[in-house]
Amino acid sequence: MRLSCIATAALALTLVGCEAPPAEPGVTARQAWVRLPAVAGRPGAAYFTLEARAPDVLLKVTTPAGRAEMHESMERGAGMAAMRPLETLAIGEGETRFEPGGRHVMLYDLDAALRPGGSVTLSLRFAKAPAVTVEARTVGAGDPAPSP
Repeated sequence: MRLSCIATAALALTLVGCEAPPAEPGVTARQAWVRLPAVAGRPGAAYFTLEARAPDVLLKVTTPAGRAEMHESMERGAGMAAMRPLETLAIGEGETRFEPGGRHVMLYDLDAALRPGGSVTLSLRFAKAPAVTVEARTVGAGDPAPSP
């Protein structure tokens, strides 16, 4: 009987040790790019893919190149497109994409010296995870989007 109790206790301890620890907060950003405006003085747009190890909230995106606002595009009946600002964005574990026709970051008052083939620094701040800084490749208004 005593041996059975010891075996049961050992099995219970082993099973407890097998539980996966909770995921640490952490987000990475990749495939970042910025579509420059076709007309000087108009806004550009930033796109990227986030990879989160645990659910989090994207609080803010900033750039020294100008003012940044998160937005989401959507359709509103009869093929009409609309855009709404996002104060924050809850992100789940795994991938969250910012892409044309969906979530994106509008970039206002961009530095007039920006040219295709350059880069723009984007800083992303999260509720739990440490801030992430990424260099986004600049693309001309009529140029194709960079491939992943």
